[in-house]
Amino acid sequence: MQSSYAAEFERDMGCTEAEWLAMLPAALGACTWQRQCNTVCADIPPGTLTLSWAVLPDRVIALVRLPRLGVRFVFAGLDAGQRHAFMKRFDLYTQRGGG
Repeated sequence: MQSSYAAEFERDMGCTEAEWLAMLPAALGACTWQRQCNTVCADIPPGTLTLSWAVLPDRVIALVRLPRLGVRFVFAGLDAGQRHAFMKRFDLYTQRGGG
């Protein structure tokens, strides 16, 4: 998790589109949201978050191929504290771990 989040930023997510869509409802929590193609608009009172994504080429490290998804986050009507509070939960639900 970061200490702050800009109103607009992009991320490479290490997942397939199917995995992303499976994580999204839990990550958005109680927010109401709508999906249209590769875009989701979520109501985060008092503002909104628009997520848009595109499948990127796999990251290849030797014989390992890792899926990638480019995701753009655009917040509107939320201050820095509100963005941080939302992303704290979002990051917990979308983080990948290994062991």
